[in-house]
Amino acid sequence: MTTHSPSQPSKRQWIKGAAATVGALAVAPQLLAQGNGSGPVRIGYAIARTGPWAAGAQVSQEPNYLLWAEQVNAAGGLSIKGAKRPIELIGYDDRSETETCVRTFEKLMGSDKVDLILPPWGSGANFAIAPLANRFGYPLLAPTALSRKLIDMNLPYFFSLLQQPDKMMGALVDMLVANGVKSVAIVYMDDLFGLENFAALNSALKKTSIQVVERKSYPLGVKDLAPVLRGIKDLNPDAFIGITYPPDTILASRQAREVGLNPKFFYASVGTAFQLYKNVMQANTEGVIGMGSWSVKTSPEAKAYFDAHVKKFSKEPDRWASGHAWAGLQILQQAVEKVGLDRKALREHIAKNEFKTILGGIRFAGSENASIPGTVSQWQGSDFEVVWPKDRATAQLNTNKPAWK
Repeated sequence: MTTHSPSQPSKRQWIKGAAATVGALAVAPQLLAQGNGSGPVRIGYAIARTGPWAAGAQVSQEPNYLLWAEQVNAAGGLSIKGAKRPIELIGYDDRSETETCVRTFEKLMGSDKVDLILPPWGSGANFAIAPLANRFGYPLLAPTALSRKLIDMNLPYFFSLLQQPDKMMGALVDMLVANGVKSVAIVYMDDLFGLENFAALNSALKKTSIQVVERKSYPLGVKDLAPVLRGIKDLNPDAFIGITYPPDTILASRQAREVGLNPKFFYASVGTAFQLYKNVMQANTEGVIGMGSWSVKTSPEAKAYFDAHVKKFSKEPDRWASGHAWAGLQILQQAVEKVGLDRKALREHIAKNEFKTILGGIRFAGSENASIPGTVSQWQGSDFEVVWPKDRATAQLNTNKPAWK
């Protein structure tokens, strides 16, 4: 595996390194299998290593797949009906293209007949893959699908680990109300993720007296938000809410600093929970809030996972979807160890039981994670702490964001 400094990993090196590790994992289990008389468990997936989805996928998902397979194989493999079998990961680059993603999963589940699959990255890709996985009868535990529409499709083989837009936006609005916010301005990505979260946010705000002074959508790949942010600064809202992808989260934060937009509450996501955000914004992360659901203080297991991830990749997992990705792998492993590789039995077991994860106990109601409420996190020092709701908080909310430096 290519190594790099913890502070500035090279994206190209990281993606090449990840691909090389997948290749190594694909070979090593076959060698292991010769010693124990049984073949490897073949687990397939397509995920973005290139293109606009790669920034999220290569933080929140694929590193977790690699670390998990390595840890399981180091312990002798997956325990199936009394025998341990090594994992063989079969991973492909979907190039951030829905069509490529669908075609690859179709091959993995169809002609390749892999034993299990792991999910792609993002709401759009999961929206495309979930019906396919359902048709082929493969359980799909998705840690980066944020879509109520997908939940409402009631696909028996699909399980969503993330808290959905209504829960996440509901928690944010509850927090704003509890802290006396009178006005907000909103910018949002014009795609499935942005539109669903925006709709959920609007719905939650309508039940309050908070005034929305601006609502602006923007397209994928936006390069300049400064004119919109200048307009918002003139309106002087108590809170700014950006429903953004990682590159736009950084763009909005940088340009808010440039134009002097510094409300009491500055919320942007997805991307706020990434180490990359801290690397780029440095001291200016202090007080910024966004989508997050865990920290190293959440549980001893969460701290152990965090440390193992940093040791292997020289970079931190993000404090939101990475934890859900790891929890999904834990659930899959526990289910396999209980019922084996019969996918229908796996689906039934996952649907009907609670599982122990680094985020706490998780059970599903239909396709939805019924155990974890909507949450808000905030950068405080070196960690992205859970600050809302209070019963899940790992730190107290700082109610007045410091000025940009």
